[in-house]
Amino acid sequence: MERKAIHDPKAPQAIGPYSPALRAGSFLFVSGQIPVDPATGKVVGEDIESQTEQVMRNLKALLEAGGSSLGKVVKTTVFLTDFSDFNRMNATYARFFEGLTPPARSTVQVSRLPMGVRIEIEAIALVQEANHSE
Repeated sequence: MERKAIHDPKAPQAIGPYSPALRAGSFLFVSGQIPVDPATGKVVGEDIESQTEQVMRNLKALLEAGGSSLGKVVKTTVFLTDFSDFNRMNATYARFFEGLTPPARSTVQVSRLPMGVRIEIEAIALVQEANHSE
């Protein structure tokens, strides 16, 4: 099975030895995204709503760069540093899936995330099969 690393200027670059997303067959695995503005490399916002919004924008950019979309996401994992943020995160997250069948999801509290952010989200999505002319 062919694997292809996915990068996109509309999403932050990896901050370690990993691919922001990896396409493998008909699946796209998107590494955990944090609320970093790809243009500045800086964390966006201090509240959970603005951080969730940026994370979802980053996920969307990588999904589209990898030949997928939010509507093709089958599983997400949400990491929160404070579970009391759950309801507000959930409301922001839900807006991105309006009119779509939401993916399966796990949400867990962790003690710490990179760059001191409050949230990180990873995703697995379906992609179109590559055609033979690629």
